[in-house]
Amino acid sequence: MPRRLLQLYLGLIAYAISMVMMLQAHLGLMPWDVLHQGIAVQGRWPMGRVAIVVGAIVLLAWIPLRQRPGLGTLSNVIVIGLVFDACNRWLGSFLEELEVPSRIALLLAGIALNGLATAAYIAARFGPGPRDGLMTALAARTGRSLRLVRTSNEASVLLMGFLLGGTLGVGTLLYALTVGPLVQLFLRAFDPRPEPVPTPAPFP
Repeated sequence: MPRRLLQLYLGLIAYAISMVMMLQAHLGLMPWDVLHQGIAVQGRWPMGRVAIVVGAIVLLAWIPLRQRPGLGTLSNVIVIGLVFDACNRWLGSFLEELEVPSRIALLLAGIALNGLATAAYIAARFGPGPRDGLMTALAARTGRSLRLVRTSNEASVLLMGFLLGGTLGVGTLLYALTVGPLVQLFLRAFDPRPEPVPTPAPFP
């Protein structure tokens, strides 16, 4: 249990840092962060705080779907947003003047770290994140495939975020295409025989 708890919270912290890295690369964000950034731009709120509010709203959508959150689910909502805001304030001033090659390297490192962090908190087995739980619940209720539900959800939030002013770019597409295989790769390192888990699907 102590090892799993440590793995959970280190994974969530690493996830937040990967979000900061992708944001500061200025080459495109992961779909949900496009929405978070768009809302933050419109409301002039810290992006991490927006992520907490959005995560809480998504968690409320679990109620009619009869999903039960775990410790990892609740921690996901709170920890990632708080760590993101703290790290972004600290790292932003150091990373804002990067040249294009350095920004590309930062983006690639951020995506790789995101895959590692996602695998870490999934393998800790304290419950899915609010967005993944929503996806699996909708798939179970509608009978649709996980890939279709996830693609529909992320395409919707991506469009909303872009219209609100979120950053859409090559990093968004690269994330969608690579994070799923990365999560599966790192899951084998954390657990040689992991249970099947939903991972982000590329856009069609």
